[in-house]
Amino acid sequence: MSEKDCGHSHDDKKKLVRLILYAVGGLIIVVLLIIFLFWAITRPSKPSFILQDATLYAFNLSTGPSPPNALTTNLQVTITTRNPNDKIGIYYQKADVYASYRNQQISLATLLPATYQGHKDVIVWSPFLYGNSVPVSPFVAEALGQDLNAGMVMVNIKVDGRIKWKVGTWISGRYHLHVNCPAYITFGDKSKGIASGASVKFQLVQSCSVDV
Repeated sequence: MSEKDCGHSHDDKKKLVRLILYAVGGLIIVVLLIIFLFWAITRPSKPSFILQDATLYAFNLSTGPSPPNALTTNLQVTITTRNPNDKIGIYYQKADVYASYRNQQISLATLLPATYQGHKDVIVWSPFLYGNSVPVSPFVAEALGQDLNAGMVMVNIKVDGRIKWKVGTWISGRYHLHVNCPAYITFGDKSKGIASGASVKFQLVQSCSVDV
């Protein structure tokens, strides 16, 4: 074979490689475009959350020297979540729920069970939240004392987790889920709860803000 023929053969191989690369690249672009269009058409709506009730077992503020300004919280909440999508499911991979007051966490985080939520499905969770002698800042202790004297405290029940969307057999990457449910707890003469032994149950049916 002459040098000229070898050169032509080498050029042909380079052209073939380029054509294969172009074809693979074009196929990838088409597939990504199809996925994007499918995702845009079936764009998921975020799940809705409602805080149904809260049963309070303990909510005590101590201002003693050891530890100073400590709050003990013991409650159980009932949270429902609904998937509003017709064709999209939701995987709850990891979700923690906890109580906070004035942006300070006042209970340990309780891990919710990992689960799959089908189209239009409703899930109910009833976790217990515990916080024993949790130190709070002087500002929070002062504000909480004023709220207790006034007979009403707003505690925020928060959910922090990761979810994935499922469309057919396709599963998305992870998305951050943040839920904030305000719970208005009343005390003393203003209490609207139902007492049962050492606990008080408050029927709230409070919508929650949801960010995904």
